[in-house]
Amino acid sequence: MFKDSTFVFQFPEALKKEPNILVQFLMTLFGLYAVLIVILSFFIVIPSYFIVFWFVSADKAPFQAHKISRFWAGFLLTCYFIRVDVKGRKLIKPKQPYVFVCNHRSQLDIPLFARACANTFRFLSKIEVTKIPLMGYIVGRIYITVDRKSKEDRAKSIIKMQDSLLKEKISVVLYPEGTRNRTNEPLIDFKDGAFRLAVDTQVPIAVLTILNSAEFSPAHKFMQLRPGTLKAVWTEPIPTQNMTSKDIPRLKELVRQRILQTLQQYSNS
Repeated sequence: MFKDSTFVFQFPEALKKEPNILVQFLMTLFGLYAVLIVILSFFIVIPSYFIVFWFVSADKAPFQAHKISRFWAGFLLTCYFIRVDVKGRKLIKPKQPYVFVCNHRSQLDIPLFARACANTFRFLSKIEVTKIPLMGYIVGRIYITVDRKSKEDRAKSIIKMQDSLLKEKISVVLYPEGTRNRTNEPLIDFKDGAFRLAVDTQVPIAVLTILNSAEFSPAHKFMQLRPGTLKAVWTEPIPTQNMTSKDIPRLKELVRQRILQTLQQYSNS
């Protein structure tokens, strides 16, 4: 049904090296500044979400809440002196629901995705996030949460994602790696979930390859951050019409190879 090829990407050696002590210290100071900005921005953003929840109809609220999320992401990145350079935006149709997937190496991937994608979407979030005061309630209202330890809850989250795509026409964002990649490898093993969802709903998969977020906020250094330009690339969405469960392994490998090839293509940019 589609072609794929095995491609081996060698992660740039420069990105495997730890910054020197002075740089790490400055990145930590900047990370503390970033946390302060997040806390202060709560006082503006949180009331905005509640206004939407209280005064906007249930069918329109997700779209309005998404606008707030995109604004918040842009505000934070601006305060962090981080620019966003995204190629291929025009490949994504604004009214088309997608199963969005991307590689995941940094906390910055979430605000980056919000700025890279104008389509309304829902993240699949860990249930633990809902325990955060106020913010947890908002996440529970606008995104889909899952208790990974509960088989029953995982099944419910799948139904919610299917309803989001097919009934509400709202896209879903999944990290096929399942968690942040804290290794020196460009990707860790992919889970089947995103690909099974796309096949079951016959919704296209759209792939965003994030090129350098780990340089600005490493996955294994929670408090470190530095300014610069985040880069990401959209590639042509992959249709899943007429695919069946037998196509899931090849679809998964196609997406994996596409991300690796994009990383290689832009490794020197």
